[in-house]
Amino acid sequence: MLNRTADSVARATPEPLARKVRGISDKGLAWLFISPTILLLLAINIFPLFWAIYLSFTNYRANRPNEVVKNLGLANYRRILGDQDIWIAMQTTAHFVFWTILLQTLIGFTLAWLIDRKFRGHAFWTTIILVPMMLSPAVVGNFWRFLYEPQIGLFAYAISFVSGIPPTDIQMLSNVSLAPWSIIIVDTWMWTPYVMLICLAGLRSIPEYIYEAAEVDRASNWRQFWSITLPMALPFIMLAVLFRGIENFKMFDMVNLLTGGGPGSTTEVASITLKRQAFESWRTGYSSAFAIILFVAVFGLANIYVKALNKVKQR
Repeated sequence: MLNRTADSVARATPEPLARKVRGISDKGLAWLFISPTILLLLAINIFPLFWAIYLSFTNYRANRPNEVVKNLGLANYRRILGDQDIWIAMQTTAHFVFWTILLQTLIGFTLAWLIDRKFRGHAFWTTIILVPMMLSPAVVGNFWRFLYEPQIGLFAYAISFVSGIPPTDIQMLSNVSLAPWSIIIVDTWMWTPYVMLICLAGLRSIPEYIYEAAEVDRASNWRQFWSITLPMALPFIMLAVLFRGIENFKMFDMVNLLTGGGPGSTTEVASITLKRQAFESWRTGYSSAFAIILFVAVFGLANIYVKALNKVKQR
């Protein structure tokens, strides 16, 4: 059936076109198939980037599309770099990135190391641990917002049971000191399984004969961990840090769902500031310049980090 279909298609193909197709190499044929996808990606990713770069040098406002667009040069960039609120938002973002990465890496690697022991029921517990990562951020945000409620939330009652503090005094989302940590806890709960998976892949890639040789040399378990496990899993740990660092630098949905940047501007990360400038103040050119600065910062730091990662992998 397939042969008859192929023969009918071949007979229906015009001879000039058939000769051209037969003359295409395998590489050319591959490019012929993937070129539509590449063009689509260029249209979706590259064009908006260049459009944002253009807008960053103008006074364009999306809510006033008919106004004359003026070229401001580097004025938007100078205003951003001299804006104290922007630097406070960047400090808040750095605070979130640092603590979420630290906690997710420590807990994720510990869980991966325990699961790698292959105890009884380890497959079941691995599946249970992965559940938070499978949920939508909207579901996770609303779920934890309910848990953080001081009147009916289980989180407040659990803390009250341990510390003796009345549940009504535990205002996780409205307290200036606790609000940042409430977001860090949720992000750590949701994305630690992701780090665990990458670390587990690194631990499973270590050949068993290395541990066998270490046991012959009478190396202790602690010595094997520091001399074999940690160094050989380090590239995977660094890769997990890279992925989570990039994602947490762009953190928006969880902050927006839990606190909206409040109380005040305590949890106003860079993405929240960008959203407010773009869609509340309608300073499209200004927000485009801020977006370009964030892009350059993430790209530059990631590039430096990848070079360090390559050096670790080559050791």
